[in-house]
Amino acid sequence: MAGVDEVGRGSLFGPVVAAAVVLSPDWDPARAPGLADSKLLTPAKRDRVFQLILAEAESVAVGVMPADAIDARGILPATVAAMSMALGRLSVPPDMVIVDGTGPLPGGYRACALIDGDALCASVAAASVVAKVSRDALVCELAKLYPGYGLEHNKGYGTEEHRAALERLGPSPLHRRSYAPVHNCQGRL
Repeated sequence: MAGVDEVGRGSLFGPVVAAAVVLSPDWDPARAPGLADSKLLTPAKRDRVFQLILAEAESVAVGVMPADAIDARGILPATVAAMSMALGRLSVPPDMVIVDGTGPLPGGYRACALIDGDALCASVAAASVVAKVSRDALVCELAKLYPGYGLEHNKGYGTEEHRAALERLGPSPLHRRSYAPVHNCQGRL
């Protein structure tokens, strides 16, 4: 069974990132105390759990869909594509896929959506952590290329700081132009 979760659907900047994680059937969740929705963990705890997942999971994979693909396809199709990419990169093909939330579901797999899956299923919680740590690291690297937006702090989400920077600087090449706060600032370049 693979757990799948995504991060970045609501962000104004950068990619949506999905992770797929296969844990062994005898994996003991007590090995990662506090494993849950990645947003509930401190960054330090999330990093420790991330390293443990990488060391102990049967398979871990990530799929990334950039901002231009989100603008071209729409966020839900881009999210499904990122999930499918992550699932396709697993070294252990899953018999079943559990996606956090209400969907969308990737095609080609026996799959179900599980509301609060990151709280109820260890592999989904692990995918949540992997997706969050992976996307945060990527956005922090991109923040060096696009200073002034506070990306290293807001990770591209529409915080007051980020919206003010959009008003002041206009959007970067990696902002999602199909999102209203970005679209409305495009004339300020």
